[in-house]
Amino acid sequence: MIVAFSITPLGVGEGVAEPVARAVKVVRDSGLPNRTDAMFTTVEGEWDEVMDVVKRAVDAVAEVAPRVSLVLKADLREGVTDGMTSKIESLERHLS
Repeated sequence: MIVAFSITPLGVGEGVAEPVARAVKVVRDSGLPNRTDAMFTTVEGEWDEVMDVVKRAVDAVAEVAPRVSLVLKADLREGVTDGMTSKIESLERHLS
């Protein structure tokens, strides 16, 4: 399963880097394959472990923000591992 999610702290003013960094740290410390870009953090693993990471990331932001917004998109595909990398490799082959 691949999950792309975005956590937005609300009620903390314009500077959200520190609260968002708390969420990204949770993901990176999880040991699961992950990638962060300007819009989303993507993480790959089994349902329970990925959802646990998302919950802990939300909780980390909620510790410093009175309100938290979560956007989540999931790709559930049985038997696929390393999907984050293989999807990009497949795309790159078609671009060459």
